[in-house]
Amino acid sequence: MGSDIHVIVVGGSPRLLETAREFIEDLEDRWSRFRPNSEISRMNAVAGFPARVSATTLALVQRALEGARVTGGRYDPTVLGAVLRAGYDRSFEQLTGDPPRASSHLGLGYGDIEIDPARSTVTLPWGVGFDPGGIGKGYAADLLVDELLARGAVGACANVGGDLRVAGSPQGESWVIDIDHPMGGRPAATVSLRSGAVATSSRMRRTWGPKDDRRHHLIDPSTGVPAKGNVASATVVAAEAWEAEVAAKAAFIAGAHLGVGLLESLRTDGLLIDLRGSQHRTSGFDRFAVRGAADQVLEEAAR
Repeated sequence: MGSDIHVIVVGGSPRLLETAREFIEDLEDRWSRFRPNSEISRMNAVAGFPARVSATTLALVQRALEGARVTGGRYDPTVLGAVLRAGYDRSFEQLTGDPPRASSHLGLGYGDIEIDPARSTVTLPWGVGFDPGGIGKGYAADLLVDELLARGAVGACANVGGDLRVAGSPQGESWVIDIDHPMGGRPAATVSLRSGAVATSSRMRRTWGPKDDRRHHLIDPSTGVPAKGNVASATVVAAEAWEAEVAAKAAFIAGAHLGVGLLESLRTDGLLIDLRGSQHRTSGFDRFAVRGAADQVLEEAAR
């Protein structure tokens, strides 16, 4: 998944941290588009024909298609061709300002993907590529936390490349999570959760290319190029990390005003920060927000 992963385990055996490492490595082997023998790579290689995949990968594809459906295609797992054309054709740490190594003919087509649960197969349309992208990180966090709890942990927190899932309790308390401000400095907000997920999509993190042509990985399916809207970052609180990731990406693409409405229609809550640094919150976001000393100082200064 090409991302840093942070795991906190409360209770259970010290061996659980090694279990977490092995679990994530197994998912990387299944899902990485940069590994030629992964299930995702094989699925893309035989587009037009059924590809047999594990139950875990089948569930990932099912969630990706559900995410595309509920967001009206603002989240689209078949933007692989556009991602490659933007230059994201190797793992992120290897990206430079050089042109892409190869062009891509791949187009969109999530609506034509066929899933056969009985045979555990996925059939991509010819000329369409599947990119697990962010949803893979979110779903990995969900699966990992569930696995750790099943193996005896009292509580667990998994942060997979910014997609975070928590469950159980750290010593009977809620998990307290800072949301980074896309422009840096102090956190944009702090939320408190006993169980749930937080995911952020930001144009300020994964960028590459020369100074006069900076690109990012958040593709607008309607244009096929990195989104050019007015959102710097979109953060979503949801029950599961894959849901939060899908909603955050869709809200980012929709823009600050429409994005808030989209999140509320999905019955999720979130915080969008535009390119001027202004915050746009859903009506329910403050249920999770923790008021800190910095917030109180700002409120007093505004009086």
